[in-house]
Amino acid sequence: MTTIDKTEIEKFSKLAADWWNPNGKFKPLHIFNPIRIEFIKRKIISHFNINPNNQYPLEKLKILDIGCGGGLLCEPLSRLGAIMTGIDASKNNIEVAKLHSKEMNLDIEYTECSPEKLNLEKEYDVILNMEVIEHVSDVNLFIKNCSKLIKKNGIMFVATINKNLKSYLFAIIGAEYILRWLPINTHSWDKFLTPQNLEEIANKNNFLGDETIGIKYNIFSSNWYRSTDISVNYISTFLKN
Repeated sequence: MTTIDKTEIEKFSKLAADWWNPNGKFKPLHIFNPIRIEFIKRKIISHFNINPNNQYPLEKLKILDIGCGGGLLCEPLSRLGAIMTGIDASKNNIEVAKLHSKEMNLDIEYTECSPEKLNLEKEYDVILNMEVIEHVSDVNLFIKNCSKLIKKNGIMFVATINKNLKSYLFAIIGAEYILRWLPINTHSWDKFLTPQNLEEIANKNNFLGDETIGIKYNIFSSNWYRSTDISVNYISTFLKN
């Protein structure tokens, strides 16, 4: 059994060389990154009761980034002190991530695999599933494997897209066809999940729902910001039972 969707992997593998180009195919993620990092950092500090004034607030925490791509999250979190592991089912993505982290002199462990193939000897304090769950073949199996990899009372982040007419219009028609932020067919509306669907799946796999926030884009300032509106983009956090 696997969570890998080969069509999705082939799609992103073709774009791999562009990961670290802030004006390339992954420009939307580069713009999205600051709000993701701010939220992840704040939640982790709060959850583990860490002094926010520490120079390296994430020091000694083992963080797994699933679907890490070229390492856009792994690198800044590594600089905050985290012991980072990034996995991705695309060989091209992992090669790019390894090369860039070496150039940046960062010690990050990158592996080409899906969560069900990861060595279960190591448990993580934090798991990141950021903009990846809408690209897997079996969400329940994916979350089940996450549950095996995370420590009790660990925290899991899931960033994805809601499933409704508005999300179809904004995330697919708007982002892919009109604004051309993303290559056409980047997303499939059938794979989107409502926060309620996501929480049901997480609950079945020993996770408790913690918080769900909306993320919105300001077209005038070209920035993403936190919102109470979860109708399109949202981030949910879950605690391991």
